[in-house]
Amino acid sequence: MMMVSDDCLVECRIDDSDEEDEGEQINTPPPPPEFASEASTPLPKTPTPPTAPATPIPTPTPTPSLLVNRDPYGINQHLKVEVSDVLAEPATPRSIDQVWFYSIVGFEKARIWSYRCLSLLFAVPFALLCGIFLAVLACLHVWFVVPCIQLSNTFLPCLRSLCICAINEFISPLCSSLALCCSQIAISLSNKDWHQMKEKETV
Repeated sequence: MMMVSDDCLVECRIDDSDEEDEGEQINTPPPPPEFASEASTPLPKTPTPPTAPATPIPTPTPTPSLLVNRDPYGINQHLKVEVSDVLAEPATPRSIDQVWFYSIVGFEKARIWSYRCLSLLFAVPFALLCGIFLAVLACLHVWFVVPCIQLSNTFLPCLRSLCICAINEFISPLCSSLALCCSQIAISLSNKDWHQMKEKETV
């Protein structure tokens, strides 16, 4: 029998308490060289610090000047007037190039800045008037026109049945009686009366 010396024994502490912290580790001495394996034990990995989440880059909010398409439904396509739609110069005679150039520039600047000044004066009041007008129309349509139509659709069938009953019970017999009375009337003309009528026509 092979005896094991006391130097080969390792003392280990056994703790049955459940309140031991999870992060606490027991430092055990290395085993004796006789029982050590030839393969080297891997070193514990050092915990890597958590990486911070990437913050999204804020996108710039579009300003009113960046909104290019202000007519998405094309209700004012007929107002797109260019210089060539108004000013056109034939091949001969022709004006000086500088005159033509400054005429085009003056046309464009006058059109743009006149529109901007007029819109500065009238755009907001007209927009308010259009909003008020549409609000009045919507209010009348919701609270007056549609209820009247629905009420008429509800009560007209009843009124129609009453009118049909009144016609069948009172007006139709009266008209039939008058028709029978008038059907018995006969008009006869004698020869004398016929000749008098002919003489009147000839005169």
